[in-house]
Amino acid sequence: MAQWMLRSHRKITGGKLARNSKKTRMQRGRDFVPTRIGTKKVRHNRTRGGGVKHIALSANSVNIRSGGKIEKATILSVLESPANQQLVRRNIITKGCIIETDKGRARGTSRPGQHGSIDAILLEEKPAQKKT
Repeated sequence: MAQWMLRSHRKITGGKLARNSKKTRMQRGRDFVPTRIGTKKVRHNRTRGGGVKHIALSANSVNIRSGGKIEKATILSVLESPANQQLVRRNIITKGCIIETDKGRARGTSRPGQHGSIDAILLEEKPAQKKT
């Protein structure tokens, strides 16, 4: 079912507002498509003006920025999410979520449902294991 980005049909006082135009294609919204941990899958969506949005359906790597360097890391799991605790249980990646990677804990800075890639800032590095 489509979501619509329309104004309210009611006034602040509770009275009904008269409709002055019908629904148009540009007022349609999209359902939330969760980005899961798995092999990389990206869907492309054409936008108004001929642009393209890349929607990440699943991903297993993240671009981590630490200091001035950007490195690629493997995603292990989602640890925290300020948006919703249910997203942590289902391992869904969103902007602002704390993810566990092979390099350490990182906070997501990109919107996977809009950009198609996952970028993050390293919060704390994993301690290096001693070789014995």
